[in-house]
Formats: sequence, structure tokens, C-alpha cells
Amino acid sequence: MKIANGMVVSMHYLLTDENNDTLDSTEEGELFSYLHGHGNIIPGLEKGLEGLEAGQKTHVIVHPKQGYGERNPEAEIEVPLSQFPPDADITPGDRVSMDSPEGDIIFTVTNISDSSVSLDGNHPLSGMILHFDVEIVDVRPATAEEISHGHAHTGEHHH
Repeated sequence: MKIANGMVVSMHYLLTDENNDTLDSTEEGELFSYLHGHGNIIPGLEKGLEGLEAGQKTHVIVHPKQGYGERNPEAEIEVPLSQFPPDADITPGDRVSMDSPEGDIIFTVTNISDSSVSLDGNHPLSGMILHFDVEIVDVRPATAEEISHGHAHTGEHHH
């Protein structure tokens, strides 16, 4: 069966950056599954997997426009240290969420000074060219429930 809209795809992947540093991968023995054509994964990867079948391996290069977007300098903000609880144990690299009218926004702490905290609201992978090494393990039609929920059900948890 070929990967197409409405198919559940199970795969192993290794994600590296331009320097071949590993950014993410499936855990040993664990598969990543998603519902194709429903925006569950970044557009560039979804497009690169279209038409493949179980057993096939591929290398997909995803540019920022088709991945996590370009970096937006306006998403980098500085907030007074006093906005954090006095006992907050924050260090650069930590992820923190802040309320906004659109809901929670996740920021990465980039710097902490005596009086302020620098936060970056860009996705950690924004602005990067991403390299995916993928092995397709299984391709199957989605169930009606998966289609209505808009994502794959892999057996571990249902809602």
C-alpha cells in the first residue's frame, strides 16, 4: 500500500541538522505513527513520504518554509526576572509557557541576567534545514474513528 491521504503510516526516523548532529529520532523499538494528509507532521516531510510503501527507506530534506518556519526576531522577548516566582529554578535551554489571548505560548529561556530573562518564542527547529532518514515500516488505511479524530490511534491511548 502506498502512502496517501487517509493512511496511517508507522516509521522509524532519524532527524539531523546541516552539521549531521542528531536532533531527534524514534526510540529503540518504538515506531512513530501518524495520519497522512491531516497536518500531523510538517508539510515538507509529509510531501517527501507521499507514495512510499512499507519496507522503503528515504532521505527527506526539509527547508524552513516547509518545516517549522523561518526564525521571527519579534518572537524573542525580555521579561523582568520579577515575573517568575522567587523560587523558580530556570536555566537557559528550559522551556516555559506563558498565557496569552491565543492560549499558552511556549518559550525557550535563552539568557538570564540579574534583572531579566530572555525568552525565544520561535520553535527550536525554526530556521533550520532538516534532514530526515526514514524507514517506512507499515502503511494501512485509517479507521473511521482515526479520520474523525484527525490522528492515528496506535493502541497505547484513546480518548
